[in-house]
Amino acid sequence: MSIAIEFVDLHFRYPGGVEAVRGVSLTVSAGERVAIVGENGAGKTTLVRHLNGILRPTSGTVLVGGASTRDRSIAQLAAQVGYIFQNPDEQLFASTIGADVEFGPRNLGCTPSEAAARAASALATVQLQDQAGLHPHHLSPSERKRVALAGVLAMQTPVVVLDEPTTGQDARGVEIVAGVVDSIAAQGRTVVAITHDMDFCAEHFDRVVVMADGLVQADGDTRAVFDQVGTLERAAVEPPQLLRLAAHLGWHARPLTPAEFVDASTREPRDLGTRVD
Repeated sequence: MSIAIEFVDLHFRYPGGVEAVRGVSLTVSAGERVAIVGENGAGKTTLVRHLNGILRPTSGTVLVGGASTRDRSIAQLAAQVGYIFQNPDEQLFASTIGADVEFGPRNLGCTPSEAAARAASALATVQLQDQAGLHPHHLSPSERKRVALAGVLAMQTPVVVLDEPTTGQDARGVEIVAGVVDSIAAQGRTVVAITHDMDFCAEHFDRVVVMADGLVQADGDTRAVFDQVGTLERAAVEPPQLLRLAAHLGWHARPLTPAEFVDASTREPRDLGTRVD
């Protein structure tokens, strides 16, 4: 199952008076994978926390599957939107990893055996199947983040929201997370990620939304958005490293992935300099 989400002139003001989102209108079609980027304080997390009811609009509307979030509880929204927090310790609470991952499916009405099967499959996906009996805090922060990811995978929600999924992950962890994103997208589910990892963004997301000062500054195809150098500079977003390297080399090509970079290297002129023996 896949569903769309929509923000319609969304405003949100915190009790202290800070207006973190200032009139965002944005539609994410069913099955899209969208990365939301911008510096800290841009309003990214505030925006997506409206999707599962953690926050409610000061004004404007948020639609999940065509229905307003105002009319549904957090529990109801959790059946449609799986949310992985930036800090996994805000999400993990059970005495064992297995119990933590089973909690979501059980809450959705799965039988104990079905919940256990879903948890086992999700833990295998994030390569933590041998850790099910451990307490979450016996794992490293990066592993705990993958436990939180497994908990959302086990719920099999049509929308998955990831807040800084690669933060703290080593190369193997990033590869696992990337595989999960690609797998979710292949199933036709909607994926929204907040990330400062532009390389991860460029390789695994088809659309990028740039935010600054609580507003959308750019929105479109990943390659097209990363070509908007001035907008990125104003939003304090650094383009992916392969784009920066290609520009430094004076290439016309705009490679986003290692494969594209290697391909471009065979076609672009190269100044080999003076050979010194």
